[in-house]
Amino acid sequence: MTRRPTSPNGSHGIPEATVARLPVYLRALHALAERGVATVSSEELAAAAGVNSAKLRKDLSHLGSYGTRGVGYDVDYLVYQISRELGLTQDWPVVIVGAGNLGRALANYGGFASRGFRIAALLDADPAVVGARIARLTVQPADAIEAVVARHGVSIGVIATPAGSAQSVCDRLVAAGVTSILNFAPVVLSVPDGVDVRKVDLSIELQILAFHAQRRSTLPYSKQAGPLPGVAVPDDATMAALVGARAAVGGAPEVGPRLASAEAVSSPVEA
Repeated sequence: MTRRPTSPNGSHGIPEATVARLPVYLRALHALAERGVATVSSEELAAAAGVNSAKLRKDLSHLGSYGTRGVGYDVDYLVYQISRELGLTQDWPVVIVGAGNLGRALANYGGFASRGFRIAALLDADPAVVGARIARLTVQPADAIEAVVARHGVSIGVIATPAGSAQSVCDRLVAAGVTSILNFAPVVLSVPDGVDVRKVDLSIELQILAFHAQRRSTLPYSKQAGPLPGVAVPDDATMAALVGARAAVGGAPEVGPRLASAEAVSSPVEA
């Protein structure tokens, strides 16, 4: 059995850039599995994921997966390997704070359950919203954050509130024991060491796309650029969920205490 490389502290030592690309590979693999594809070459998988094959092979080698010469990778087994590495072989209860249009769209998105995430609770500070039924959940008051986190064993929180209340919500989630936060609010959060935050900002992605669209419009058609190297194109279901949620999935880790720029997680980080 191939042993995965370990770092001096005993972890698997997988680079952050590789970790950022693993979900993209997993999405491509799920699409192949749905089409009944049993094996895939590194070139085919790299093309589907929007990266070059050498980078893909190096990334997968961190998982101890090298494929079979002349055959490629077993799709189902690679799905298992990546899912295991990402922690998706267990059920992750998630709490969403903020039941506005964004929070409602996230709660209704069916793609989470198939990827190992269960929306355990939806909370809001507006008394007019509390008690409403959304995606088979009853909206609970924001004052119940601590009780909800304890009851469901939540370690992942999603903040879908206005900017003004995001930091206080973040502080309460952290105090309650949440160690991973996905922030959709248009503000950079400050968190203590040991807490991971990923920032979501569609406006940044649109600005980047506007730059490339402008550049492309000035080039002759025959010289217009194709897809950006290493950037995977989201599938229709993902795009529908992101657009419906008002701010697409993305964001770079905020490094604590701890302020960092935002960039999309949907765009794999280059090594």
